[in-house]
Order: sequence, then structure tokens, then C-alpha cells
Amino acid sequence: MTMRQEVLMKMLKMAGLALAVTLAGCGSDSDNHDAPPPAAAKKNVLFFLGDGMGITTLTAMRIFEAGEAGSITIDTLPETAFVRTYSADGQVTDSAPSMAAYMTGVKMKNEVISMSTGTNAYAPDGSQYVDADGNSTCEEGNGASVETLLELMKGQGFATGVVTTTRVTHATPATTYAHICNRNGENTIAAQMVPGGDGFNAALGDGVDVMLGGGRRHFLPADQSGRRTDGRNLIEEMQTAGYQYVDNTDALMGVADDTEKLLGIFTSSDMSYELDRIPTQEPSLAEMTGKAIDLLSPRDNGFFLMVEGGRIDHALHATSAKRALTDGIAFDNAVKTALEKMEAIDPGLENTLIVVTADHDHTLVINGYAERTGKTTEDHAGVLGMVRNYANGPNKGVPRTDVDGNPYTILGFGNGPNRPATRVALTETETAADDYLQEAVIQLSSETHGGGDVFLGAVGMGADVFHGVIDNTEVFGKIKAALDLD
Repeated sequence: MTMRQEVLMKMLKMAGLALAVTLAGCGSDSDNHDAPPPAAAKKNVLFFLGDGMGITTLTAMRIFEAGEAGSITIDTLPETAFVRTYSADGQVTDSAPSMAAYMTGVKMKNEVISMSTGTNAYAPDGSQYVDADGNSTCEEGNGASVETLLELMKGQGFATGVVTTTRVTHATPATTYAHICNRNGENTIAAQMVPGGDGFNAALGDGVDVMLGGGRRHFLPADQSGRRTDGRNLIEEMQTAGYQYVDNTDALMGVADDTEKLLGIFTSSDMSYELDRIPTQEPSLAEMTGKAIDLLSPRDNGFFLMVEGGRIDHALHATSAKRALTDGIAFDNAVKTALEKMEAIDPGLENTLIVVTADHDHTLVINGYAERTGKTTEDHAGVLGMVRNYANGPNKGVPRTDVDGNPYTILGFGNGPNRPATRVALTETETAADDYLQEAVIQLSSETHGGGDVFLGAVGMGADVFHGVIDNTEVFGKIKAALDLD
């Protein structure tokens, strides 16, 4: 055999081997029809909302918990962005339209819950579209509902859950499952939650699968310590619709993980601040988050879970920095719990997107040229203390003073209730006390929101689309794209 013939034979053998491999990989037409298609991976979205957790609050949380050079869980999220929060009619937003923008992709007016941009929360005479008992008086034709992320995912077979430390009918949780022209119609919002009941939001299908938080008063009639004027007991109606009901920590933690529907209402109004919480009566935000994941994650088609640290905002309105930061760290612990659980369920978070952000800012400020304090402990005020001199020399560590010679705190507010007519010398024992209210520049009965951008952090499936400066309405579309939802 000539060398040319040998080369030709080798080429033919190689070609035959390649053809055999190809045929083996393809199989027959019959084999292809019989083989099941690859199972689609379950996709999950966990959306964390620290209500009022502006960037200054987030910074103060870090110093409070870990010191200036330390980190909290939120700091570890790899993808980050700044979010603009203005509403359709306000430079400074309230929680309703800002959270609704995340959940619907639509700008709306202040106090409006998941409705079209032109919806009004106030009548032409300036009165709110709600009565004194918390019933909506929205007029027909005043705007239209817009689809929420929870409704969209529910309609495509995902399990859904809502967890909050506020009333479950409060603005932030309500934007996920309800539609109303004024956020204060909480009796009406509650009715939208009850499958088959009068006023039920049919877009929820068989209802939100897991609902945990406070707000029992909007589920019960007046003769049962509630605020309902229609005589309905919505808790009993939810139980009739298939929900297991729990009202304390032990009952919640004892719920079986194969429970299909769960309603947990732990307080009459909002849940307690973390600083005041009685653990046996009210679960922590981390405990509620963990239980919700345990219930939702086994479902066949993935899940959507919204978790709100709602009382951060309430403490800031009161100018109670200690309670705001303590609730902020409780929120951060819930994020940590979710990351740990989801990493075990979905290693690398390849099919799970976790987003952590805030709905708006507050007027909290970090004052003066303070020396570093490190973290706050029981016997060290830290960031809750006084501005002290950082410079070397005999005055290092000595409190700095105002023009009248009085020391002042590191944390303060642009407005709020504590505006003394005459400032007096304060001690760190006073300023680190549980009930101390930081001083404000402008005296108001309650501190207001601020208009600054907020932080957004994300990790997992599709998280790399979150970067730069974005509008709050863009978040909705980015989450949909990560899920490949139409």
C-alpha cells in the first residue's frame, strides 16, 4: 500500500468514527420523541425593602453594628445602583408610589397604591378618598389598576409571599397585591386579600400563599376589637378559604413546611420595634423570612417573596435613631437569613435573584467632625453619642460644642418633634437611652421623608443589570427580564 493510500484509509476511518459519534448523540427519531424535555429550572425572586432606609441611615446602621470600617450583610451584595425615588406629583415621595413603582414599573401620585399615573388620592375639595374608619371612598373612573409583579408571577404559576413588620395592609405590602386610590383605605385593602370574598382581587388567583405581619384590626369587626364596619371577620374567611392562621412565634415556627396557605397576624396594628419585641409573642423579621422561604421554596414553579423592614421608617418619623438602627439591623439579619437559606437551596443563586433597596430617604444626618466611635454597645454610645474632637492634643475626645457652648449629637434630623427652645448640655447616657429623640432643625409633630436617592444591592440570577443611576420604575422591568417573563 502506498503512502497516499495509507493516508486516505486513515481519513476514511476518522470520518466513519465521527459519523458514528454523531449518530449516537442524535439517536433515532423515535428516541427523540420518547425522551422528556429537560426540566425548566425553578426561578425565585426575593425583594427586600427597608422602608425609609436612606443612604445616611444605611451608613449609621453599619457604624452602629460594626463600626466605621466594618460591614453588614447589605454591604456584601456585589451589584449596586442608586435609585431615584420622586413620584408623579412629588419631589419627595411617600411609600405608596415609590414601592408601587418597583412593583409595577409605573409612576403614580403620592398615597396611591398600584394604580395608573393619573389616579388621584385626594378629591377636588382636598379631602382624602377614605372615611374615618379606613374604608375607601374612591370614585369610579378615578384611575385604573396596573399589574403588579406579584400578580404577574402568581398568574404564571409562581408561589407568592409577603412579609412585613408593619400592618399587612400598610402601604408597602399593599402595593404587591392591592389596588386603591388612597393608601389609608386599609379595610378595603384587607378585603382584596380574601379569596372568594366581597372585594377580592381576582388577579391573585387562589390568593397570596404566605402573608405574615401585623394589622389584625383591619380583619376584625368593631365588636371584636377591630375597625371593620361591615361586620366581616376576614380571619375566619381566610381560614374558610384554606389558610392556616397563626398569631404568635411558637405557632409560626411550628407550621409544617408542606402547608399550602398561611396567614400570620401577630398584632392589632404594626408589630413592635425590635428594641421592644417580646420574642415569644412576636417573631423577628428574620424568623418570618426564614419560615416563608421554608414554605415557598418546595413549590414546583419557584416563588416571589417580598420582605419589608417597615418600622425603620416609623422610628425615623419619630426621630428615634436607636430604634431605627436596631430595626435596620433586624432587617439586615433577615437578608442574611435569606442569603444563607437560598444558597443552600440554589447553590450560587443561579436561579435566584435577591434585590435589597429602600423606597425613600429621611432627613437623618451625620453631624460635625466626629472622631471615630466604633460600634455601639451597652456601655458605649457609639454613633448615638456626642461629636468628639478627633485631633491629637489635650482636647482629643472632648465633646465639640455649639455657639452657646453645649455639646451636640452625631445624629440629628432636618425636621421633627424635638426642637428645644433652648439647647442644654446633654450626656451620652441620655442620648443612648431607648426613648431619646434626636434634635431637629425644624420643629414638626412628625419627621418627614427626604428626597435623596437610595441604595440598591442585588445578587444572583440577572443581578448584573443593576448598576449606575436608575429610576425606581426601571427595577420592575429588570426583574421581569431576569425571569424571562412577558
